[in-house]
Amino acid sequence: MRIALFITCVNDTLYPRTGQAVVRLLRRLGHEVVFPESQTCCGQMHYNTGYRREAQRLAVRFVETFADADAVLAPSGSCAAMVRDNYPRLGEPGSRLDRAVAELAPRVYDLSELLVDVLGVTDVGAYFPHTVTYHPTCHGLRLLKLGDRPYRLLREVRGIDLRELPGAAECCGFGGTFAVKNPDVSAAMGSDKARNVAATGAEVLCAVDNSCLMHIGGTLERGRTGVKAVHLAEILASTEQEPARI
Repeated sequence: MRIALFITCVNDTLYPRTGQAVVRLLRRLGHEVVFPESQTCCGQMHYNTGYRREAQRLAVRFVETFADADAVLAPSGSCAAMVRDNYPRLGEPGSRLDRAVAELAPRVYDLSELLVDVLGVTDVGAYFPHTVTYHPTCHGLRLLKLGDRPYRLLREVRGIDLRELPGAAECCGFGGTFAVKNPDVSAAMGSDKARNVAATGAEVLCAVDNSCLMHIGGTLERGRTGVKAVHLAEILASTEQEPARI
C-alpha cells in the first residue's frame, strides 16, 4: 500500500524520531511511505481557540495535499481526530470543502488503526525488552475510539512487560491550548497522571500522542522518576537489530 505520512507539527518540530520510526516500521512491513512536502498544520490549535477561518484554510490545504493518498497516517490521535471529527464542521453543506472532506477523512488513520484495521497486523516483529505502561489519550479514546488496538499491538511485542495503568482513562491535563489557558489545573492533572504512571513501576510510558507524552513526561522528569515517555511507533519500530533509544 502507498501510505502518505502526515507528520504533524509537534512531531515535526520536537519529536522527529517518531516520524522516522513510522517510516522504518511501514517499510519493514512492505509498504511504500510518501511525504507530501506541501503539508502543514491541520489547524487544530486554530479551531480550538476560535479562529475558524484560519482553520478552514488549513483544512483546504490538507485535503488538497492528501487527496490522492490511498491512506493518510497521522501519528497523533488528536490530529487524526481533528480531520475526522472537526473538518466536517468547517465546510458549508454541499460545498467543495465539504465534499472533499467526506471523501478523504475516512482514509485518515492513527497508527494503531492503520496497522490493525487496514493492514491487518498485530505482530509487527517488534522487540522491546522493557516494562511499559500505556496511557490512552483523550482524542484516541473518545473521538477515534481506538479501544484495545494499541494494547493488541503492544502485547505482541517480544520482550515487553506491559503494566496496567491505574486511572488510565483520566485526562492527563494537556489538552493543547487548555494547558495554556488553565495552567494550574493542567499541572495538577498532569501530577495525578504521573503519580499513577510511577506507581506501575514501568520504565516506559507509551501513548499515541507526543503532546500528551510531552506533558506527562515533563512532570515525570521533574519528579526524577526515571520513567521515559516513548511514542507507540518507536516501540513498534524497535527490533533486536535496531533497538529503540530510550
